[in-house]
Amino acid sequence: MQTIESDITTEIYQGQFGTFTITDRDRQSVIIYRSALMVAAISFAIGTIAVLSQWGNSESNNANVLTAITILYIIFSVALGIALATIHIYMAVLHRTLQVFWAIGCMSAIGFSLYYQQPIGSIVYEQPLTILGVGFTFAALTGIFFKEAFCFNRLETKILTFLVPGLLLGHLINILPQSIEAILLASWAILFSIFAIRKAIQAIPPDIGDKSVFEYLKASG
Repeated sequence: MQTIESDITTEIYQGQFGTFTITDRDRQSVIIYRSALMVAAISFAIGTIAVLSQWGNSESNNANVLTAITILYIIFSVALGIALATIHIYMAVLHRTLQVFWAIGCMSAIGFSLYYQQPIGSIVYEQPLTILGVGFTFAALTGIFFKEAFCFNRLETKILTFLVPGLLLGHLINILPQSIEAILLASWAILFSIFAIRKAIQAIPPDIGDKSVFEYLKASG
């Protein structure tokens, strides 16, 4: 994407299939996407701290931790859904697939919560097979990491693309010691936060991408 003309109000970019401009609506969608990622990263980080610190050992404190984690998971899921609604991905099929994954994961979390009558955090920890449902949400998140790694060559998203499924699979088949799971979870939270912060200070046009490609794909599809 290359700027070929500019004035006080408008920049015209040369895309692969023609020229295009970036509108205020385009910029707003990027801001919403990045804000949603930031909210998701913060809620995930706080939830991770809550899990790892345990907030004390009494039953009441543990109940408070589980309640807080449930609330944070809801915030994380909603924010991720908003990010998936506003992300710019050239392949419409991939975009829709990630949104479907997110929906399956959310419905699974609701279904398991109603079935087990427990907070989602304890369900996933005590019933690893539930990852086969809830894990779709994190598959959608991994899709974002993969897209960002591919488009922007970010080290943290390259690591997360493998770390997230690795941790979930390891917990699912029960091959990871609790100490390793804790290290991987903490690494996930840290790298996710770094990613969200770096996105917040990145120039907006690259996140919009080549709009001429979107138009071409729309016309030919």
